This record gives sequence, C-alpha cells and structure tokens, in this order.
Amino acid sequence: MALGHRSEHPGSRRDKVSMLNSTIAAGDAPAASRPSSKVLSRRRRKIHSALVAYSFIAPNFLGFAVFTLGPILFAFVLAFMHWDGSNAITFAGLDNFWRLFEDKVFIAAFWNTIIYTVVSVPATLACALGLAILLNQKIFGRDFFRTAMFFPYVASLVAVAVVWNMIFNPEMGPVNMVLYTLGLDPKDMPGWAADRHWAMVTVILFGVWKSMGYYMVIYLAGLQGINSELYEAADLDGANAWQKFVYVTVPQLGPTTFFVTVMLTIQSFKVFDQIYMITQGGPGTSTLVLVYHIYNEAFISWDLGYSSMIALVLFFLVLAVTVVQFRRQRED
Repeated sequence: MALGHRSEHPGSRRDKVSMLNSTIAAGDAPAASRPSSKVLSRRRRKIHSALVAYSFIAPNFLGFAVFTLGPILFAFVLAFMHWDGSNAITFAGLDNFWRLFEDKVFIAAFWNTIIYTVVSVPATLACALGLAILLNQKIFGRDFFRTAMFFPYVASLVAVAVVWNMIFNPEMGPVNMVLYTLGLDPKDMPGWAADRHWAMVTVILFGVWKSMGYYMVIYLAGLQGINSELYEAADLDGANAWQKFVYVTVPQLGPTTFFVTVMLTIQSFKVFDQIYMITQGGPGTSTLVLVYHIYNEAFISWDLGYSSMIALVLFFLVLAVTVVQFRRQRED
C-alpha cells in the first residue's frame, strides 16, 4: 500500500459531475433569457419612436384628409351626380360626361388650356435657363438682377396684374407708345387683353414674366452643381461657347430640366388666377381655360355635378401628361 494515496468512491465522482452540470445549466438560464428581453426592449423603443413620429405627422395628415383628400374623393363621386348645392343629390350616371362633347364652351376651354400649356412651358423654360446662365456669370450687379427677376413671383398678384394691364393698355400703355414711336400705324396697334386675337398672347406673356424668376433660381442651383472640370476639358478640346452649352450644360441640367418641365406643365394646366385678374376668360372665350370654366360652372351656374366632371377630366389629363413625361425621362 503506497503512502499518501487516497481512494475516491465512484459514486461521489458522479455526484460532483451532476452538480457541475446543474451549475452550468443554472448559469446558462439567464444568458438564454437575455436576448428575449433585449428584443422586447428594442420593440418598445421602435413603437415609442413610431408613436412620436406619427404624433407629429397626425395634425398635418388630418388637415390634408379633411380639407384636401376628402373633397377630392367627394368631387370624384359628385361627377356622376346632379346637384345644385341646395336640393337633394340625384344620380346622373354618365350624363355629365356625354354633356362635355356637346358643350362648345368646354371644348374652347380645353383647347385654350392646351395652347397656353404648349406655348408657355417652353417659353418659360427658355427664359429661365437664359437668365440663369446670364446671372451665373460674374457681372456687375448680379445679386440685384437676381432679386429683380425673382420679385414678380413673390409680388402680390393683384398689384402685378393691375400694373400689367396699365403697361399693355391699348390706348395709353407704354408698350403701344413705343410701337407708335417705332412707326406702327395706330390702326394696326394690338389690343392686347381687349382684343380676342391678342388676349391669349397677353396672358402667356404675363405667365412667363411672373414665373421665370422662380425657375431661374432652380436652374442657378443646377448650374452651380456642374463640375467645372467638364468645362475645362471642353476648352482643351477646342469647344466654343455654344458647343459647351449643348454638350456639357444641357446634359448636366437634364434632371433639373425634367423637374422644371413637370412643374411648369402642372402649373399651366391649372392656371386660373392670372386669367381671373386680367381677362376673366374673355373677350368671348378666347382666354377661357378649364379651371376658370370649372369655377364658372360651380360657383356662377351652381352646376356642381358637371363642374366636378370637368375637374375629373382635367385630373386625368394632367395625370396622363405627367406619366408620359416620366416614361420619357426613364427612356432617356
């Protein structure tokens, strides 16, 4: 028998192993429960953040739903009804729609809107881009001219329209005075807003003059975002000013031009205020547009069902033009 040797019973060894395993299991239990508590806390934080965000959005969304979305949906339904605002609403089916094709005033307003859009959008686009390129150069009084060009957009429409009517007055306006000085016969003087042949021209000029300053600012931002190294490379290749404009400036301003075109198109289709202030749709129906026709039918004739149908047609017209513009932009 060797000295110092101690024998250990096999049963005690099994007891120690079982105790060790139970200790490990007891230690692992809290570790397994920790991820679930973290997940719960993360979910609570996300819910709290979402509630805070929705609480800020809710007032604006409620206002939009009550004063914009609700009336729009009601107008869509009202387009298929007869209603004068006081008597009971009756179902009209497609009567209001078929009436559009028999309404000569609607047809005139439709084509006037198309003419106004086709002419004013490219004209405003060209003037805004030209002003932006000019005022992007280092010229004397650049900040003053930028402010002066932007001022018509923020000025009061009533005051601007009154001044515009005075400037283009057929009898004593400065424009006709200049034309008379240049030798134009008084009989051939344009009547501007008072002449059915010149009234639309007057309205378009007013719209271009009032809007070009705002879109000039947008183009200025686009021009300042163009990399100057592109122009330096064009100079090294011997490009002149026109070639740099065509092959550098225009492609680089593609996204800006697309945005401006879409905004101008929508603005042109829903033009109303300047028509109301300058011509009231006249003389005759020469400057009558769809939105002004909607106003007349809704609040002068109180034919709310028919006016809603016109508004529905205008909505789908703007939607179709916008979708076509987006598809062309994707193809480009």
